Amino acid sequence: QVQLVESGGGLVQAGGSLRLSCTASGRIFNTYSIAWFRQAPGKEEREFIAGIRWSGSTTSNADSTKGRFTISKDNAKNTVYLQMNNLRPEDTAVYYCATGGTYFIGTGASQYDYWGQGTQVTVSS
Repeated sequence: QVQLVESGGGLVQAGGSLRLSCTASGRIFNTYSIAWFRQAPGKEEREFIAGIRWSGSTTSNADSTKGRFTISKDNAKNTVYLQMNNLRPEDTAVYYCATGGTYFIGTGASQYDYWGQGTQVTVSS
């Protein structure tokens, strides 16, 4: 089992920045990838934002946030970060981290076995 805990969400004005953290505990396999998703209000699907391999430095970003959001990690702390800059009202969502079940950085929510509880990000105009 793997436990994931997100933090760092909050209310920010458009153009502002936030850094989300996701700390993992339990049986963390270096062969997995870990990713950030978000679920906007009223939407059923979770949207892939960015992913990174637990081992190495391979990353992947969705086109919708490329250039504004950056994923990084600290293996010693079992923590993955999502730096979000130039936030827009349409970035308002619950942000989740997920891991397990995939070696490659998958963009589909169903590819991941373990999820955090989510952290709310609200961007005001």
